[in-house]
Amino acid sequence: MTRLWGVRPRWRTDVLGDFFCPGCGGDRNYRRQHGRRWLRLLGTPVVPLGPVLGSVQCTSCHGRYGVESLEQPTCVRLGAMLRDAQYTIALAMLAAGGTAHRAAREAACAAVREAGFEDCGEAQVLAALAALSGLGGELYHAHDLEVPPGRGLAEAGGLAVELHAVVEPLTPHLAHSGRERLLLQGAAIALADGRYLPQEREALAAVGRCLDLPRSRVGALLEAATRTPYQ
Repeated sequence: MTRLWGVRPRWRTDVLGDFFCPGCGGDRNYRRQHGRRWLRLLGTPVVPLGPVLGSVQCTSCHGRYGVESLEQPTCVRLGAMLRDAQYTIALAMLAAGGTAHRAAREAACAAVREAGFEDCGEAQVLAALAALSGLGGELYHAHDLEVPPGRGLAEAGGLAVELHAVVEPLTPHLAHSGRERLLLQGAAIALADGRYLPQEREALAAVGRCLDLPRSRVGALLEAATRTPYQ
């Protein structure tokens, strides 16, 4: 039976988009809405009573959530963030250790392909490194390309900025093991041509800070990486 009277909000849609629905557990469409409470008589709104907090409604399960739910990246967005982080860490390690050794170049390119950039070859990786390192055309000469091994991240220009901009937003959404795996990916590139150089350790420490890993844990992981092949 229809209730004689009651109070219910009346919603208006402001924005449509995609989000990670907490109720469905996956990517869904949403309506971001604002509303006002109304006194209803036989289901008909008759007297406005005041505004209600804005909310987000899933168009699939019709669940209603706070607007903070939009802060959680979608599965698609999270995958893209992870790919970009792997790519940027690979470039950071090349910038720190130099590109004179083929093994280091191959390890970095393999990490980039593993991240999902399957069509990205050595030429594209080195050109991106040149652009982000601020060395421009001086750096890229086909297979003779060489980044001076004394350059730390602090001298790598936009690459240091890019590392913080790409990795730090991803960190809160990764499990601890996932963060450690990203660090070990960088360590594998550094070790591809031999022992860690001081500037490579500096770069890996910066990656560890971006991933919010304790300094002691970063040191332990880097030491373990010298004895265990990266997988």
